Amino acid sequence: MKSPNASFQPAGAQRVCVVLLTIIALASMGFAQTFSSGEKGKVKGTIMSRTGDLVKIQDEKTGSSAMIKITDNTKIIRDKSKVSFHRHDDMDVTAMVPGLTIKVEGIGNASNQLEANKITFSPDEFAIEVAQQQQINANKAAASGAQTTANQGVAAAGTAQSSANNAQTTADAAGQVATAAGAVALTNTAAVQMVNQRVSDLDDYQTVAEAVIYYPTGKYVLDGAAKADLDKLTALATSTDGYLIEIAGYASKTGTKATNQQLSEDRASAVANYLRNTGNIPMRRIVAPAGYGSTHPDAENTDPEGRELNRRVDVKLIVNKGLQASL
Repeated sequence: MKSPNASFQPAGAQRVCVVLLTIIALASMGFAQTFSSGEKGKVKGTIMSRTGDLVKIQDEKTGSSAMIKITDNTKIIRDKSKVSFHRHDDMDVTAMVPGLTIKVEGIGNASNQLEANKITFSPDEFAIEVAQQQQINANKAAASGAQTTANQGVAAAGTAQSSANNAQTTADAAGQVATAAGAVALTNTAAVQMVNQRVSDLDDYQTVAEAVIYYPTGKYVLDGAAKADLDKLTALATSTDGYLIEIAGYASKTGTKATNQQLSEDRASAVANYLRNTGNIPMRRIVAPAGYGSTHPDAENTDPEGRELNRRVDVKLIVNKGLQASL
């Protein structure tokens, strides 16, 4: 005899429930999507890792992983953005870095990967400026000042009962300012950390070789020594399986923030263009050549020698540590 609380479900509804539970279970186990050879496919998700021409993403609907292959024929399309995006259009393929959400259309290949015909992304994720560290410092100073005011208010309360209430009110208000400033600082810190991870996430990638290119004040043209160093890096790269090249440009603190930002970007672009035009390195093998202004100094900016060391581009040849496991 059926329980009076038992409910009846049609067979079709039961099958739907089973399918949904199966999808959830597969996603939780790290199920990988496969694409039949010759069949069209679409997927949208967040990049989890890069290995050479292969991009591993997590499908935003199912949570499963999918392997995307980028080729010379892949079109990279930048969506309209609410923010300024300084990287040149011909370098959009280099934006395929972990954390970026992309939409992919393509055809399955013999390896059951989705060989991308078109990839669309929004550059909003790249709008964060490392220079926000200055704002973080300002927020920390505001929090410290507010806490000092609070302490003074509490101390004043001990001198006279009549002023205690006013002092406590001042302390409470100051404490609220400190809390708010601290929250903003934490938010900005997280933003800066996101950018720093793009400079080098050593948990996922191993540096095989690196070169540091230096520039005169206000310049971004490569000299003979710089080209020679890049030639050596190129030769090593072409003999390394699954390689990627990471480029980060910097400037000294001479000049305005805007000038240093643009200069650092031009320096990074100069290196990327040389690797592409002279070294025949495909742009899809270069990871987001970016300028970071006067952040991450290698030396103090208080003397000419220190500023010279900070006018540079860091170029790294990297490979994914999980290369064998992911293929």
